Parts: sequence; C-alpha cells; structure tokens
Amino acid sequence: MPIAIFALTIAAYAIGTTEFVIVGLLPTVAGDLGITLPLAGLIVSVYALGVTFGAPILTALSGRIERKPLLLGLMALFIAGNGAAALSPGYEALLVARVFSAFAHGVFFSVGATIAADLVPENRRASAIAMMFLGLTVAIVTGVPLGTFIGQTFGWRATFWAVSALGAVAFVGIAALLPANLAKAPPASLIDQVRVLGSGRLLLAFAMTALGYGGTFVTFTFLAPILQQATGFSEGNVSLILVLYGLAIAAGNLAGGRIANRDPVKALTILFALQAAVLVLFSFTAISPILALVTLAALGFLSFANVPGLQLYVVQLAKRHRPGAVDVASALNIAAFNLGIAVGAWLGGLVVDSSLGLVATPWVGAILVGAAVLLTLWSGLLDNRTSQPAAQAA
Repeated sequence: MPIAIFALTIAAYAIGTTEFVIVGLLPTVAGDLGITLPLAGLIVSVYALGVTFGAPILTALSGRIERKPLLLGLMALFIAGNGAAALSPGYEALLVARVFSAFAHGVFFSVGATIAADLVPENRRASAIAMMFLGLTVAIVTGVPLGTFIGQTFGWRATFWAVSALGAVAFVGIAALLPANLAKAPPASLIDQVRVLGSGRLLLAFAMTALGYGGTFVTFTFLAPILQQATGFSEGNVSLILVLYGLAIAAGNLAGGRIANRDPVKALTILFALQAAVLVLFSFTAISPILALVTLAALGFLSFANVPGLQLYVVQLAKRHRPGAVDVASALNIAAFNLGIAVGAWLGGLVVDSSLGLVATPWVGAILVGAAVLLTLWSGLLDNRTSQPAAQAA
C-alpha cells in the first residue's frame, strides 16, 4: 500500500475523532460553558448538519481545484476550525467553529476516497479506500476515549488542541507524500445531485439510512451523562467504557459487510429489528452497571453493522434507477447518515429536557429504528415487484 494513503488515514483519524469525541465531553462542556445538556447536544447536531449540507455543495463548487491543493486547504480549514473551538469564548462561537470543521470533513471524505483509489492498481482500489476509512474506525475505538480522557483531565479545550495537532501531522503528511499530479474526475454538479433526489426509490433508501443510523444517536449523544447519572459510573470510567463501545462498533462494521453481501435488504431488516430491541432493553438495563455494559456492547455492534449494507443497497438502487449518478447517490447517502446524527442528537435533547429524562432516550431512539424496519420492508416489496415482471419477460 503506498505510504501516501497513510497520510489520508491519519487525516481520517483526526476528522473521526473530532466528530465523535464531543459525545464523551458533553457534561464537561455543559458545566464549563454554563449550558444545559440539551444545548450541549446541539453541538453534535450542528456538526452533522454542516457535513450533510456543506459536503455536497462544497464538493460541487471545488470540483475544478487540483486535488492536492484542495486536500491541503481542507486540512488547514480543519486545523483552524478545531483551534477556534479550543479558543471559543462561549457557546455560540463553539457552534460556529464546529461548522467550519464539518465543512472540511464532508469534502475530505468525498475527495479522499477517489484519491486513495487512484493511488493503487485497479484491483486494489477497494482495499485502498478501506485503508483510508480505517482511520475513521480507529478514531472511534481509540481517538474518542483518549480525547475524552484528555478533556476530563486537562479541560475540553485541550482535546480540540490535540485534534488540531493531529490535523497538522496529516497536513505535513499530505504535503510531503501525496503526488502533485493526481487525476481529477469530472465534478458532480448540483444538478446531478438534484436528479438523484428526484428518485423516490433512492429517497426511501436515504430515509432508511437517516432513521436506522440516527436512532442510536438519540442515546449515544447523551451516553456520558447516562453512564454517570443513571448507571452510576465515575467520570473517569466513561472513557474506558467508550473503548468497549468502540471495539464493538469496529467488530459490527466488519461483520455487517459480510452479513449484507448477498441480500442487503434481508440483512438490514434483521439488524434494524435487533437494534431497536436492544435500544428498548437499554432503557431497563441502564441502571445496572453490569447489564448496561453488556447491552452497550450489543448496541455498539448493531449500530454500525448496518452501515455497509445501507451503502451497498444505495449503490445497487442507483445502478438501477440513476445509473449515471451512482457516485452522487453514494455521497448523498453519507449525507443521510449525518442528517440522522443531527436529528437523533436534537431529538435526544428534547427528551432529556422533558419530563421523560435521560433514561427515556433509548426507547425513543428505538421508535426511529423501528420506522427504518418498516421502510426496509417496504423497499424490499418494491424490489420484488420490479424483479417479477423482468423475470417473466425473460
């Protein structure tokens, strides 16, 4: 594997860390800024919305820029955004800083995957892309717990300084290792993206992604306060529990790809149903340290096991219904993941702020995932109706 890809992996690690580390620091940030937990939860929503809407627009607008200067500019924006977060004098400034980091996030993964594929022979492209995205997975396993520990020990601002330093390492790696003459694919225009959004079948799949993935974030966004206030774990133990959760996520992501290879609709139906059931179960086990840990391990596995299947299914549908815009459909599904995060975090904040309280967030999230089960079954029925006439004609 070319060493240049490892520079992309480091960048993906830094970006993944900054997206999810705030989950472990919500109580710390809320206490320091004098805001409520629901308001702190909006820091997650705003970042995800920045990725959702910024990525497709900025990717289209930056299509004519050479790839290496574009990546360097994105990492500079990322470093500046996290530095601004560390220096934020108040809540509003922190939200603005997070939006700038989110803009860098969305475009980086859109462009970086193409660059990684171009750095290797055609028969190794999938492995190259997987290597880049490995940084994101490793960030969940190690970066988030480590960032949480740094924030709890030295203050949450120190975490953002550390992420900025990671971004600086990635910047130097990209500048030194990435070739200057990278191929530039024809940019996807905003018109292409609108055409994809005109497909009812793809919109149905995007809704499955947003609800099925986002349902977990109703709870995950407020996991640290749940573990401290409901389960009774100390602040120091939360970072260790996030390691367990991250390992379960990594295992689920790997297993989910194998499970969904043959029949993604069937796999997604089963995974979503199990995910909804475990979320409901967590509403009852959250008050027991041992049972909570077991449930969280299962939830971490299931919440990311659906990711490969969702992405595969969208690509399959795009090939049938929008064959000229498969890459655009794939990118918009990434936006749907982040829209789910934004909605889940926002809804979780409403639940926490209501009379239901923290422990109600799991079963509320289960309702969203249950809706994803129904949409998946509906999409599967539509697939069968489409395939039957084709089979009869043959």
